Amino acid sequence: MQQPQGYEVKWKEKLVCRLKKSLYGLKQDPRQWYLKFERFISKQVYTRCHSDHCVYLKRQNDGSYIILFLYVDDMLVAGSNM
Repeated sequence: MQQPQGYEVKWKEKLVCRLKKSLYGLKQDPRQWYLKFERFISKQVYTRCHSDHCVYLKRQNDGSYIILFLYVDDMLVAGSNM
């Protein structure tokens, strides 16, 4: 590992930063990941299906559509055209 650019300390080049907290391995990390994904996908103008909250739909102006299926950390994308 190397020190991040701009944070180098002279005479301590062999030292690196240690994370105090990590997102992985915590009990709440799946929920936090989903909330972050939800914020991002809503900015992309996808709407969430009311019957299944892991299905998102985006309708294009030309009548085509994109369907996004989310399962844990896997995603399947389907659409009406390439």
